[in-house]
Order: sequence, then structure tokens, then C-alpha cells
Amino acid sequence: MMHLQLATSITLVGLAVANPLSNPLAKRAAIDDCLRTANVPVDAPNSNDWRADSNPFNQRLKYTPVAIAVPTTVTQVQAAVSCAAKVGVKVNPKSGGHSYASFGLGGENGHFVVQLDRMNAVTYDSATEIATVQAGARLGRVATALYNNGRRAFSHGTCPGVGVAGHSLHGGFGFSSHTYGLAVDAIVGATVVLADASVVETSQTENPHIFWALRGAGSNFGIVTSLKFKTFAAPSQVTVFSVNLPWNSASAIVQGWSAIQDWLKAGMPKEMNGRIFGNRMQTQIQGLYHGTQAQLQTAIQPLLTKLNAQLSQQQQYDWMGAFSYYTYGQQVDVSRPYNLVETFYSKSLVTPALPNSVLQNVANYWVQKARSNSREWFIIIDLYGGANSAITKVTNNATAYAFRDPNNHLFLYEFYDRVMTGSYPSNGFEFLDGWVKSFTDGLTTDQWGMYINYADPTMNRTMAQDVYYRKNLPKLQALKKELDPTELFYYPQALQPV
Repeated sequence: MMHLQLATSITLVGLAVANPLSNPLAKRAAIDDCLRTANVPVDAPNSNDWRADSNPFNQRLKYTPVAIAVPTTVTQVQAAVSCAAKVGVKVNPKSGGHSYASFGLGGENGHFVVQLDRMNAVTYDSATEIATVQAGARLGRVATALYNNGRRAFSHGTCPGVGVAGHSLHGGFGFSSHTYGLAVDAIVGATVVLADASVVETSQTENPHIFWALRGAGSNFGIVTSLKFKTFAAPSQVTVFSVNLPWNSASAIVQGWSAIQDWLKAGMPKEMNGRIFGNRMQTQIQGLYHGTQAQLQTAIQPLLTKLNAQLSQQQQYDWMGAFSYYTYGQQVDVSRPYNLVETFYSKSLVTPALPNSVLQNVANYWVQKARSNSREWFIIIDLYGGANSAITKVTNNATAYAFRDPNNHLFLYEFYDRVMTGSYPSNGFEFLDGWVKSFTDGLTTDQWGMYINYADPTMNRTMAQDVYYRKNLPKLQALKKELDPTELFYYPQALQPV
């Protein structure tokens, strides 16, 4: 057993998991009694807070918790974990509640949810340039607070309501990632409550084995209550841009995609951040250049020449102006309640540059299958890797996050199929499953993976662990056995202790 430095523990209500209660009503009564005795605040069942905190982002996946704790202190989080162990109920931290698979609610009925969004403070130390962010803060609040405190920033995604903890602990891609890396790469410390209800500090020098595991697989090992991020000076001027792609035929897709991947692989300028966005109506390159319009025009011209295209839009902003642009009208500084919900099925991929045979299959599917689907689907192809990417400059074993190979990890994909009213159709899943298969059939298994921030709950646990963590899986499973052998922190695709 590795030594845990600076560990502090509390004995609140006993930690034994002996003879767990099997009756759901008895478990509910027991957990309620334990939390009440320990003075842990909770949502009253069927109250407005309960309904808000148990309402999933993905309305396709609704689950009923056994209880919802709403702590405001680390001590209360410790007490909540202690109660879960005593009663024998699985526990899940929920930061922003944006899990595509509703894993913050447990991914199944009967879990104990620790809702963290009442813990949302953001502080900044100008001497160290380190931001300390409580786990329940949402990205819009974090971006606003840091910009207002010395115009600082770190790399993260664009959706303002996403919780910082789940996003950053499992990757965290956004329109600064090519320049500065993923959100996980900015983490320099984390405070975490473990399965024995002890609280430990983690960093490169404190409990480094836990720190390694948290950065890529954090939801499996405990409840992170706060994170420390290294920040950078927000650029004074950035430029939002788009390029329309006339991808109306399979041949046009193959030709354009080939040009883009050659340019990205050779070295898209470091200051360039972008994605391909496609739906039934249009396909575009969308992005954010860290610099002025004039600098953007110079930097992107080689790609435009390859594509025989031109900029269809370019607009210069300050840092927060650009962040606001990509929220598409959502409130930026958002806390709770956060009421954005959709009904959808989603999948993900990470791939290398695609060989022509795979590109042809993918393009055929796009034109023949996707364009005939009348639902509100989209595909996002993030320009992820390449010679100048900060993401793949991080060594493969530096964190538990798996996708760092400059040769195999060029694109990150989000496939998203939604309905605007009613239920998602029972025969709808085959659409995205087939599209992903058109990629993977032409690649070896070591060439692709999947991204847990776009979790797909239709995969069984064995496959999910493999595609999310790849070469890091054996080490992560061993750490799970060391830190949480009884799987107190569990959801259907959680790491198995081995």
C-alpha cells in the first residue's frame, strides 16, 4: 500500500460496509438518518431542489437517487462518503450534471448523489498565477472570475453550464487546447475525499500516484472538492472565424478532409484552434485564432489555398467576448439552477489521419445515411493533434488521460443525434453506431479510442474501460483496487478493481 501524505481523516459515523441493507426503502431511511445525524445538508425528496438536482441534461436517461446531499464544506463531503460506506450504497459526485450518460446520477437508479454546485468559489493567487476552483463551479463562472481577476484564463470548453470537475478530470477540450493543452493539463493540484472518507492533497509531489489517476479518470477514485489550475494571460485580442465547406458529395468530403488533415498533421499554427462542424444543412470550419484578424488571415491562407475557399466570417473580440460568442446565447456566468436539457444519443472517437479507404466509407455514410436522417444531428471533428498541438506534446504516461500520440491522435469527434420533442426512437441508435463503425472498420484497435466526456452508455463495462483508457487501463485498475476495492464510487462504466 502506498503511503498517503498529508491525509486527514474523520470518524463520523463508522466506515464499515458490513451487512449492507438490501431493501431500497430501508437504505433510504438509513442514509437519511445517517446524513441527518452527521449534519449533512440534503435535498428534501420531491422538493424544487430535488427536482432540479435530479433532472438530467440528457432526458433520455432519467434515474432516481436514493438521496441527494448538497454539501458546502469538505467536512460535509467526508461525512456523506462515510454514510454511503456505512449504509452500503454507491455514491457519485455531480458537479455540473452535464454527463451524457447521467453518470452524475449514478447511471442507474438507487445511487447516492453528492451534488457539488453549492461549492463554486473561484480564487486567484497573483503571486503563483494559480487559480483554486471548487468542484461545483461551472465553466462560465470560472472564465468570468479569472478574467475579472487580472485577465487570466486556462484552457477549457465552451459550454458555460458544464461543471469544471468532470470536464477537466476527464480531458476538457476547447478553443484554446491546440495552443495551451486540455483542461486536465492545467491541473497542478487537487483535493480529494477518498473511499475511507479521508481527505488528501494531491500534486506532482503529494500523493503523485493519485494525482496521476485523477487527471484522466477522476470520477473513479473519490470526490474531488477543489482543483488548482495554472493560468495564462488571456490574449488581448482573439478572432472568431468560419469557413464554409461545400461538402455536398462524397468526393468533395474526401478531397476537403484530406487537405485539412494534411495541413493539421504538418503543423496547423499553434495559435489556431478549430473544428469541423456538420449537420444536415451545412458544413463549416469554425474556430478561434489567438491573435488579430490580420494575423489570422496570414496564418490560415495556406489552408484556404488547399481548399480553394475563403473566410466566410471573421470577427475580432476580447477574450470574454469570444467565449460569449460560442455560448450561442446562453448566460455566461451561470451557477444554479441550470435548466438546459436535451433528448439525445451521442458517441465519440479519437482517430489518426484517415486513410483514403476509410475516408471514402465515412463520406459515403455522411452523404447517403446522415443526410437522409431528418433528426437534429450534428458531427464535430475537433482539430486536435498535429505537429504544433500542445495536447500531443504531453508525454503519453504523464497523466491517466490516454490520447497523446502525435501519430494516432489527430481528430477528436463528437457524434450527436437529438430529437426536439418527444422520445428518442428505439431504432435511432443504429444511425450513429453505423457512422462510427464506418471509421473503426478500417482502423486497428490501437489506432482509435473514445472520450468519456461524451460517454456512450450502450457499451458494456469491459469495452468502455478499454476504449476510454487504452494503455493506461491496467495501472488504473490496480489503483482502483488499492483506493476503492469495494467500488463505493461506481457507475456502470466505472473502472473495475483488478
